[in-house]
Amino acid sequence: MVEQHAHSQHPHHQHEHGGHHHAPEVSRDNERRIFIAMWLTGGFMVAEVVGGLISGSLALIADAGHMATDTAALGLAWLAFRLSQRPADTSRSYGYHRGEVLAAFVNGIAMLALVLWILVEAVQRLFAPVEIMGGIMLWIAVGGLLVNCVAFWLLHGGSKENLNIQGAAVHVLGDLLGSVAAIIAAGVIIWTGWTPIDPLLSIAVALLVLRSAWFIARQSAHILMEGAPPGLEPAQIKSDLLGNIDGLDDVHHVHTWSLNQERPLVTLHARIQEDADADALLKAINARLMEKFKVDHATVQIEKGVCTD
Repeated sequence: MVEQHAHSQHPHHQHEHGGHHHAPEVSRDNERRIFIAMWLTGGFMVAEVVGGLISGSLALIADAGHMATDTAALGLAWLAFRLSQRPADTSRSYGYHRGEVLAAFVNGIAMLALVLWILVEAVQRLFAPVEIMGGIMLWIAVGGLLVNCVAFWLLHGGSKENLNIQGAAVHVLGDLLGSVAAIIAAGVIIWTGWTPIDPLLSIAVALLVLRSAWFIARQSAHILMEGAPPGLEPAQIKSDLLGNIDGLDDVHHVHTWSLNQERPLVTLHARIQEDADADALLKAINARLMEKFKVDHATVQIEKGVCTD
């Protein structure tokens, strides 16, 4: 039964604490890795374009297309990291952290489009084979593999939880697989002269990249749509707080979202008992959110009585 007395709000809210003191260092490291990988990828892309056109290899052209897209994607990712380090202002009170997620979304969509192009081109090549120079194709593919291995190693060593880094790594992984496919195709063409191996392996690489590209696009879209982070569903938070904090009568209007994959946010209303200490309960709620859900930025509205909303 709801008590019929005036609704009240406690003026205190939890604000951001120092839990992200390591974030600038992590972000700078990610930014540096992205920047080096961008120049490596862009530099060798020219060689693959020329080699692909001269040799007539779709596998090389597909890999060069990957590298061209990757260079732009890595540049966008690098710009996103730069933007995310800008301080919050009056127009963007949460800062620019969403720039990383937006870059990851664009990367994922770009990879999906590239996969579609490779599949269409490969099918056409199967029905209308072209002459391929296996020797040139082999040497260019080996060089591409070395460059992609270095770039992937750089990105794989970055933050495992950052969608921007993951999106960039997926691009480079696609290049790496494309280089391996081109090497195999070149070897088969040199030894047997069977050119259909080139588009067939291009299709195989495209399908391998498709899954990762879809995952990146879907995850980043979920964040951009203010979706609840995994393990941070409103019903779960309500149940946990009511089961672990004495003095709470109800928890409602729970909303969870994230600025990026590493920064979850929570807002909620907490109705407390009449004789409860509002300050103590506010601290207990904040501490539980941090301990159980790793949320260090929450806005909690304390209420006594019926919620006016």
